[in-house]
Amino acid sequence: MDVEAFVSVHQPQWDRLAYLTRRQRRLTGAEAEELVTLYQRVGTHLAALRAAGGDPVSIGRLSGLIADARGAVTGAQAPVWRDISRYFLVSFPAALYASRRWWLTIGLLFYLVAAWMAWRIIVHPEVVDSIATPAQIKQLVDNDFESYYSENPAQDFALRVWINNSTLSAAVLALGILLIPSVFILWDNALNLGVSAGLMILHDKGGLFFGLITPHGLLELTAVFVASAAGLRLGWSWIVPGRRTRMQALAQTGRATVGMAIGLAAILLVTGLIEAFVTPFLPTPVRVTIGVLAEVGFILYVWILGRRAYRAGEYGDVDESDREATAPVSA
Repeated sequence: MDVEAFVSVHQPQWDRLAYLTRRQRRLTGAEAEELVTLYQRVGTHLAALRAAGGDPVSIGRLSGLIADARGAVTGAQAPVWRDISRYFLVSFPAALYASRRWWLTIGLLFYLVAAWMAWRIIVHPEVVDSIATPAQIKQLVDNDFESYYSENPAQDFALRVWINNSTLSAAVLALGILLIPSVFILWDNALNLGVSAGLMILHDKGGLFFGLITPHGLLELTAVFVASAAGLRLGWSWIVPGRRTRMQALAQTGRATVGMAIGLAAILLVTGLIEAFVTPFLPTPVRVTIGVLAEVGFILYVWILGRRAYRAGEYGDVDESDREATAPVSA
């Protein structure tokens, strides 16, 4: 094949493809069809040039033209960072705001159960005998509770805490569709928190307890409440779908529920870092302040970004183009 003659013959088509590819205004229907045809044809030209051992510079220039044309034909894909920023600035806070009544109610009930258990231990010391032996309780309040935060290297401790908390959140999120298992998990954890609080307060270690648990515990437990709410909403959407079919309700709520997992993992990573690098090393007033600010920051995040996105019609679902087609329902 005469490469120079081949280039000379097809150069007008390449120039036309370059013009259509880089044109700023929207193409007409005819121009769009021409773009697709030229893209396919020039791709064949590129293959022929490579097979004939054409000039590397010409092949490189034609390869670049094909890449640009492919973007014009298929549509430019949004950068990954844009998807990430939209998730954390729109989708995730919208899903949090949409489920706010659920996780706020769950949180209130959780703390009430924990407070009730702590009250039982403080007011009725005989309950302590059914929990553990005196030696075990003494070991807990005098040593184990405090040393737990510093007995391992901070980075290892942070990773372990993150994995443990993520596992718990994943469990209540996944089991929420069954309703009862998530309730039992929350009940058990509320009782455990109440037992620890009651034992520490009973032995005049209440200040130590709240000084160690508050920095990470506020935001950590909130993340667990959110995960529980997401799972329970998924189960409830099957029981009470509203004006949607059960499958539509389950699909819509399920997509939002699964989508919240990434955001919850990020929140739990923050709490794990606080628990590993803040709680063991900083003075109590400083670490408690950090914990309170983290929780307040989360609430503001939900009520400012989440409410704005929710009022704009977002609720944490995937983009409309990625959803399945659904049949219309009655208004």
